[in-house]
Amino acid sequence: MTVTVQRLNEGARAALTEHFLALPPEDRRLRFGASLGPEGVATYVGGIDFDRDAVFGVHDDRLAIVGVAHVGFGDDSAELGLSVLPAHRGRGVGSALFERAAAHARNRFMSTLFMHCLAENAAIMHIAQRFGMHIVTDAGDADAHLQLPPASPASITGEFVADRFALYDYALKAQVAAWTNVNAALEGAAAVPEPNQANAA
Repeated sequence: MTVTVQRLNEGARAALTEHFLALPPEDRRLRFGASLGPEGVATYVGGIDFDRDAVFGVHDDRLAIVGVAHVGFGDDSAELGLSVLPAHRGRGVGSALFERAAAHARNRFMSTLFMHCLAENAAIMHIAQRFGMHIVTDAGDADAHLQLPPASPASITGEFVADRFALYDYALKAQVAAWTNVNAALEGAAAVPEPNQANAA
């Protein structure tokens, strides 16, 4: 199954907040390293600088965000945070987000992609191992590093094409969702019984 990853902008803050709050409390603790409630999540999302950082999302057919990658940039390295809703795990969403984030960091001339997580975060550790990251664990924490190849004309073109395809995919999903809502409304209206003569009088 092809997983389409779209770069998100300022307009996605509410959807991002909804995504993080949809994570079970334990998953939220693993994602952020601490148990964040609604206020903490709102503070985190409100502090994202979409001009400096890059945020990527995977949408389902209802346009809800089911997976997120947040890439924060330093001088020559980029830090990646990942989250995927439980019902959508095991479908390649996390891997697609990782690959998209790594490609973006590479094309921004970062030499290293970095992930920090709790060592008990099995899902993230699995992704780190799958992509050959160098992992160091210490006192319950894990740091994973991946050396990125230099950007190339092919990698930059590939990212451009991926962005265009993601916009097309989102537009298509939006159109299908709109028609689904219209059909549901029409079916609901048709199910309402006609008032009889007595009620009409």
